[in-house]
Amino acid sequence: MAILNILEYPDPRLRKRAEPVERVDDAIRRLVGDMLETMYAAPGIGLAATQVDVHQRVLVADVSPDRNTPVALINPEILERDGSEITEEGCLSVPGVFDKVERANHIRARALDLRGQAIEIEAEGLLAVCIQHEIDHLDGKLFVDYLSELKRQRIRKRVEKEQKIRSAEGATPTRSATPVI
Repeated sequence: MAILNILEYPDPRLRKRAEPVERVDDAIRRLVGDMLETMYAAPGIGLAATQVDVHQRVLVADVSPDRNTPVALINPEILERDGSEITEEGCLSVPGVFDKVERANHIRARALDLRGQAIEIEAEGLLAVCIQHEIDHLDGKLFVDYLSELKRQRIRKRVEKEQKIRSAEGATPTRSATPVI
């Protein structure tokens, strides 16, 4: 397995819509393993393939306290959304930025598992939020898109400034000690 490079906002590749996976094979299973390793190292609780510049509909998540209950969804789609909650979200592709976003607090989704079998999953709370966040990535959408234009402009300027500083210093992004989506 390998730790992959996570794209950062405002990289235009984050806006590319991911293509459905045609067949779940060893390459997809290897991608899932690499994504999990990348997510855990970041540290994060979710990661979409788009964030690592692979434009296939694959996401991983693990919201368990012990970080030992990974979920991998291939070609995920939300079938039902219920309820509503506002939570503070962060994103591995927008390091250091957190803001409140409203999402459904219960979802039912359909996907393929690592064997290529169709599954349905019901999720609520943090896992539901995480899956919605990652599916947004697969659709080319970021959590900052839920914020006002003014907030997005400020975030973009701040992130670009930090990227220039890191680039000049030859540094890598500083990740939060708090796991983010």
